[in-house]
Formats: sequence, C-alpha cells, structure tokens
Amino acid sequence: MTGLVPPGVVLLTDRLVATGGLERVVAGAVAGGVRWVVLREKDLPRAERAALAVDLRAILADVGGTLVVAGPDPLGGDAVHLPAAGPYPPPAHRLVGRSCHNETELNRLTTEHYATISPIWPTRTKPGYGPPLEVAGLRALVAASPVPVLALGGVETPEQVTACVEAGAAGVAVLGALMRAENPQEAARRLSRAFQEAITQEVQRSRHGRTEVPQPQSATKEER
Repeated sequence: MTGLVPPGVVLLTDRLVATGGLERVVAGAVAGGVRWVVLREKDLPRAERAALAVDLRAILADVGGTLVVAGPDPLGGDAVHLPAAGPYPPPAHRLVGRSCHNETELNRLTTEHYATISPIWPTRTKPGYGPPLEVAGLRALVAASPVPVLALGGVETPEQVTACVEAGAAGVAVLGALMRAENPQEAARRLSRAFQEAITQEVQRSRHGRTEVPQPQSATKEER
C-alpha cells in the first residue's frame, strides 16, 4: 500500500440513525480504535455541514485521526470521498477516494488514492441495494483494482471483517454496525481487533510464500 490510504475500520456517518447522537457515536468509535471517519450528511446546508466537520475534526484530532468529506467539497479540509458518477477528473486533494461497484467503475480511476467496493452483503441502510457481491465478488474486484480497496456494505461482525481482509481488502467501511450500536466504543473495539488480527495473519502467511498483503499505515491528521 502506498500513499495515504484509510486502513482498518472506517466509520461512515448517518446522524438519522446514530444512537444517542452523531457526535456521541463518533467519539465512542474513536475511543474504540477508529481513526478514519467519512462525513456524509449531504442533505444538510453547507454551513451546518461545515460546522459539523469542525466538531468531528476536533474529536479526531486527539488521536491523530482523519475526517474525509463525502463529495468534492472538503469543507475546509483536504480529504474527500467521491461518488462513482463524478466528478472526473477528481480534484487534487491530499486524499481522494471514490465509490465503486464493478470493474468498469474501477477502470475509470486515475489519481484517486483508494476506492470503496459495495455492497458486499445486504445492508439495512440501503435495503434492496445490490445485488451483493459477497466475498468472491470482493476478491475479484480487489484483484482488478489499481488502488487499495475498502469493503463496504453489510459489514457488521468480526467474522465479516476477517473475511474482507482475507479477500484482500485494505480495510472495511462501516455505517450501521457503529451508528446503531448501543455501545459504539465496544463495537468499534471488536471490529478493529478483528481487523488487526486478520491483517497480522495475512502478513504471516505472506512470509511463507503467499502474495504479500499490504499493511495498514498510521493515520495522520487531516490538518497540521
């Protein structure tokens, strides 16, 4: 893995389903090991969304975390996650990710640093969205991708995190399993532990002749 790429468990926000409030969930997830958060909330006016970005960056700052903003406007930062539909070419920010769902969309990537692949499993956030790729589909798209991949969609359990890592994903993007959690800190800790254990096992296997799996890099602050 090269460049600045979100590793491990990446949290996607949805204030409408966040148990106890969005900032509570983000703070709990960060306490549980999450270091990357993607701010969605695209229905908010820009001023409200920008204010929310400031608040979430403050939560992440204490642990050297990074806030990625969904859409081309980084809201005062320098990290964005773009939809598959555009814009093309991508803006020249420090970190640019893009949502992809098939090999055709992966082939359009140019200067993006990473891609999400979805949906891996059925998801309550987008019921009926798919069809789900499942692990075999994820593995095939990881092999076809020119950039590191985050597995997205229906990732809720440690076993699913492990399966995604074994399929070659650099990390997992999670929404419902953390946004709806009664205890987001503990939920994040379980998923993060599963990722670390799985990536460690993959690295150990690579040392015995298997293709090497990229190791996660340390997160850096979005703003210094």
